[in-house]
Amino acid sequence: MVEENCTTVTEFILLGLSDVPELRVLLSLIFLLIYGVTVLANLGMIALIQLSCQLHTPMYFFLSHLSFVDFCYSTTIVPKMLANIFSKDKAISFLGYLVQFYFFCTCVVTEVFLLAVMAYDRFLAICNPLLYMVTMSQKLRMELVSSVEWCVL
Repeated sequence: MVEENCTTVTEFILLGLSDVPELRVLLSLIFLLIYGVTVLANLGMIALIQLSCQLHTPMYFFLSHLSFVDFCYSTTIVPKMLANIFSKDKAISFLGYLVQFYFFCTCVVTEVFLLAVMAYDRFLAICNPLLYMVTMSQKLRMELVSSVEWCVL
């Protein structure tokens, strides 16, 4: 009878950046500060675009969606990383890893498609400036953003 390796992966051990306790505190503070600035900047930009009537243009509409995707990026990765810095158990379950990786890849693909839509928006604005507001209507903007989200799922 032939013996096979029948081990299954149930979790991954995340090594982290440093095992030195003093460095862990410093690193966690630095990453927490960067994460806080990122979250505040992206959510602040979304709120500012929503509150200011002068910013209700197609370019800022797409920028607010790009800020939301950037917010999702950082929220996908950083909280687990911060928890892992202080945790004794530096493992992540296989399912947890798959979920985190799925959301990260979803954010990557969404950002690429959204940047392509933004490039098309700028193309229309430069090549047809007089027809731009007619061409890039609210309905078309919603369809473009919806198609980006639909393509990802």
